Amino acid sequence: MGFRMHGIATMRASSAVTDICDNQPLEMQRSILIVDDEQGARYTLLRVFEGRHRTVAVENVARARERLRAEHFDIVLLDQNMPDEDGLSLLSELGRSPDSPAVIMITAYGNERLAVSAMKAGACDYLTKPYDLDELRLLVQRALERQNLREEVRGLREYLAAEGQFGCMIGASSSMRELFQQAQRVAEADLPVLILGESGTGKDLLAQEIHARSSRCRGRFVALNCAALPEALVEAELFGVEKNVATGVSARAGKFELAHQGTLFLDEIADMEPATQTKILRASESGTMERLGGSRPVPADARLVSATNKDILALVRENRFREDLYYRLVGVTLFIPPLRERAGDIPLLSGHFWTSLEQKYKRTGPELGREALAELAGLPWPGNVRQLRSTLEKLFVLVRSEQVKSEDVIALFRAEAPNNHNHEAPGFWLQDYREARREWERQYLTRKLRDFGGNVTRTAAAIGLERQSLQEKIRTLDVVRP
Repeated sequence: MGFRMHGIATMRASSAVTDICDNQPLEMQRSILIVDDEQGARYTLLRVFEGRHRTVAVENVARARERLRAEHFDIVLLDQNMPDEDGLSLLSELGRSPDSPAVIMITAYGNERLAVSAMKAGACDYLTKPYDLDELRLLVQRALERQNLREEVRGLREYLAAEGQFGCMIGASSSMRELFQQAQRVAEADLPVLILGESGTGKDLLAQEIHARSSRCRGRFVALNCAALPEALVEAELFGVEKNVATGVSARAGKFELAHQGTLFLDEIADMEPATQTKILRASESGTMERLGGSRPVPADARLVSATNKDILALVRENRFREDLYYRLVGVTLFIPPLRERAGDIPLLSGHFWTSLEQKYKRTGPELGREALAELAGLPWPGNVRQLRSTLEKLFVLVRSEQVKSEDVIALFRAEAPNNHNHEAPGFWLQDYREARREWERQYLTRKLRDFGGNVTRTAAAIGLERQSLQEKIRTLDVVRP
């Protein structure tokens, strides 16, 4: 029998949604803020929702800001045309927060262009004066339903993070749970993010999920691999090209422009040349940029999420990376631990990938045996999660017996590892002595436990350790028992 992890995860997630829904009262009283300079309009709207929802009315944008700072509202009914300050300015401020209320914009009859601008700025709906009260009630009901759905999704995401899942990333180890919690908090703040981690750890997946959970999720997620393009093309890709009739060059938007009000993901940022670093710094500070060959400022309000597998602080000290750009990018730093430091996640990851492979190839694969899983958990994985997935796919395709055995894993790893001695001498690929010793111990104990069928007492007696000492090492070294 092959892995069947997906069904369990789905049932748990479904149960979580049910629990969230069951905890919601059928008729939950919500809060509505009315912002309108006309006293008669405020009075009418207060009467419409009286008794059904907690309703507060203010006469201008300044008073609305005060109330919004003091308490949370679920819905804002916002008049666009007011004497001191129009409603669009408040709308743009509210759109920056993931916990912002749903805004229904109220505009004058025949002012549909402003209504379209309001929708682009983040309003969930609009209504023209004079409005029908039944239509208003319907729009508010729809907005509240969307708010309920958003809260359910947030609750489900928090549940999955606690269970060891953050979007497409999976990990139940303490280091990954802590990362997921940090990433959730970071996603809700509009700060630049620097993601550190070795190749294959999933830096791009983390960046995408941060964008999906941010207040900028309605904007684009635009990615650029700074190491994949020659320097001559990086600037054109980042900043775009202005039309030039004389040379026949067509206008083209760059990544910064495409990511306006969204997220720009700069992968392998440490490989960028100094000249380009300067232009990125200028664009990120001013919120505008110029296309190559152009002089017209173009809006570039993008959240920067960067990633690298290099020691970027060392590059700063060596004057190979701009210090001022580094501090601009490092609003919050997230570190994804390498797979070898969270070997306890390997069975969970393997089960997830095995299920996806069965879906991809539309057939049931061989069973991933306990010995094979223990062998997988004891390997160094210099290519991290990406290498694990690739190895599992090859095992899925190549193994024709009913069960994948430990010798299948060893044979494949030896045949494809660029340095075959890594498997024979665990820890040789590490620079730090203490880390190499820890890795050697972990793999040694993994193999010895497998030799004795996972029996701790027999293994401890065979290798000359007290049972309690072995149990403590299993816990601290994250050893996977067969």
